[in-house]
Amino acid sequence: MNSADRAVTKEVPAKGRIVTSRWKRQVLTYLMVMGPGLIVMVADNDAGAVSSYTLAGAQYGTRLLWILILLLPMTYFVQEMVARLGIATGQGHAAMIYKRFGRWWGVFSLADLQLVNFLTLVTEFAAISIALSSMGVSPYLAVPVAAAGLIVIVVTGSYLCWERMVIGLCCLDVVWFALAFACKPSTAGVLHDSIVPGLPCGLNSALVFLIIAIVGTTIAPWQLFFQQSCVADKRLRFADLKWARLDTFTGATFTILVACCMMMVGDLAFRHHIPFTNDSNAAQIANSLGPIAGRFVRNGVLVLMVNCAVLGTTAVSLSSAWAYGEVKGWPHSLRKKVTDAPGFYAVYVLCVAAAAGIVLVLNDRQLQAIILGVQVLAGVMLPSAVIFLQLLLNDRELLGDEFVNKPWNNVVNWAITVVLFGLSLILAAQVLVPKLFPS
Repeated sequence: MNSADRAVTKEVPAKGRIVTSRWKRQVLTYLMVMGPGLIVMVADNDAGAVSSYTLAGAQYGTRLLWILILLLPMTYFVQEMVARLGIATGQGHAAMIYKRFGRWWGVFSLADLQLVNFLTLVTEFAAISIALSSMGVSPYLAVPVAAAGLIVIVVTGSYLCWERMVIGLCCLDVVWFALAFACKPSTAGVLHDSIVPGLPCGLNSALVFLIIAIVGTTIAPWQLFFQQSCVADKRLRFADLKWARLDTFTGATFTILVACCMMMVGDLAFRHHIPFTNDSNAAQIANSLGPIAGRFVRNGVLVLMVNCAVLGTTAVSLSSAWAYGEVKGWPHSLRKKVTDAPGFYAVYVLCVAAAAGIVLVLNDRQLQAIILGVQVLAGVMLPSAVIFLQLLLNDRELLGDEFVNKPWNNVVNWAITVVLFGLSLILAAQVLVPKLFPS
């Protein structure tokens, strides 16, 4: 039974009338399919993304908005492949790598994923600690409470319950539009900088690092594993593909627009000549905007920073749990109770609890080293993850003629892969050799 059939069957209002309108059935079908694409995109605007985008605005105003606009198709095309592969196979990304490329490559991809994901989780909890500390909440209260809440969200034993709660958190990102409006950016400047490419100054180390950070936050390795496993867990079918594509495109568009709003919030600091370096974070920018824009903007940025970190944490942790469960052959579904899938839920809880604990014992310098390490490791892993994805999408025996990549897909996606690979190498080199570019 496809989603359209399910929509007709399930949509029986209290008065007993069956919805027969074609457009209403389509809306209901989309609402039933919606979730994986929206969540994976919005969760990618995590704590690191908030800092990257607001910092770009604080240092260069809206001059880098055009980069975000260019990233929209790149984001969509990569994640569309993931959704297509998940629907066609009904299995997660980690399981497919093991089956199609063998144990060695499977262990390599899984080990990299778990390491990068765990370090990413540490940065998410660090952001929660920093943001709530700025609001007068002790980290020793904020971090454990956040960790407990993240565990409760997942251990409900209901995929639908988890999805609804997370989509609710995603919807909170609309507040970024209100924050951007409150900062009163120049409409003409925003439109110009969104359409006309340009660099705000000569090529230097700080600008190169920031541009690559912006690109790097758009596609992360965990996204590939998360969305494919999420699609498989939701049990989407062939008839759902067009709606899964719409879900992914809607999520990509919303995420890029929210990122633009983050940059416009940072632009207020730029217009008031408040200096920031690449070591600054969104909480520092929010505190500097308080005297200028008021408590709504300051507290809004801090609260949304926490919300973004929470979304990133649950998505990253689940991508680890799904991947590990797939490889080990454990039951690995949010549809199962804790007692029916103990290994799957144990991995999730362990990741969340361990990352939260590390944040409470490490100092700022050690956390900063982890943040840099995440960037390097993600840069090393992302190209290989995308290449695995490309090879799987060209496997005609696996996908058949309908779902295999078309020639134009390969041209676009290999071009994206080359760009990501080049930028990842530059980022890794920039972190390891800070004086690679002139100051």
